[in-house]
Amino acid sequence: TDDIESHMKELYDIEVSDSTISRVTDKILPIVKEYQERPLEEVYAVVYLDAIHYHVRSEGCIVKRAVYIALGIDMNGKKDVLGMYIGENESAKLWLSILNGLKNRGVEGILIICIEAVYPKTEIQQCIIHQIRNSTKYVSYKDTKKLMADLKLVYTALTEETALNEIELFKDKWDSKYPKIYKPWYDNWARLSTYFKYPEAVRRLIYTINAIEGFKRQLRKVTKSRTIFPSDDSLLKMLYLATMDITKKWTGHRQDWGQIHSQLEIYFEEHLAGRSL
Repeated sequence: TDDIESHMKELYDIEVSDSTISRVTDKILPIVKEYQERPLEEVYAVVYLDAIHYHVRSEGCIVKRAVYIALGIDMNGKKDVLGMYIGENESAKLWLSILNGLKNRGVEGILIICIEAVYPKTEIQQCIIHQIRNSTKYVSYKDTKKLMADLKLVYTALTEETALNEIELFKDKWDSKYPKIYKPWYDNWARLSTYFKYPEAVRRLIYTINAIEGFKRQLRKVTKSRTIFPSDDSLLKMLYLATMDITKKWTGHRQDWGQIHSQLEIYFEEHLAGRSL
């Protein structure tokens, strides 16, 4: 309300009370609920899941809230925010609840996703960029460039066999100095390596979660002046309005979508059988 109040004063030299602004913006909440419950497409090529964190006042205390975001790309290559949900902290239980919610809204299949639940035929791809960031936390500045060059040989390999060979060479070279890097790559390999089975165009689609990271950056631009939100509802209203402004520019699809769609139809022929896409 403070932001709206200051804008009204600056632009129109009108003073509006906090209570008036709150009453007006509260009218948005039913619209937000309707948006969160709207019917969705039957099948999505990719659904990206991630969370963004904010501080909110609750019962006289400042608490950290996770805003769970589901962003989908449908079979026509169009991008959309499927939902945003506020929770106390990031947890697998809430992600499962969100995925069940998508199913209840008409989603019968997701070809590629990053959480293995609800959709048993879904392929899982964990974000490579997040894995790299987690790896570099342990590395001293003087070793970063050389270590990253060796790690790049793993995730840019042309085949999974080559990548597995490179990760073992990486272990031989760096494990004695940085023992915490190799193990997470090895333990998470099944989820990190999904993209190796696909042609280059599909790999670019699922290699990272840049689509949702870009959306989060745009949300942060809108909310950067507000370090603490007075309530969960005020946070949700702000994010909804920001989302409406951001997504109205998402009018097209990727230039290479025709190629991606053809390849997805081949790789997921059984999954897509009988569906009109």
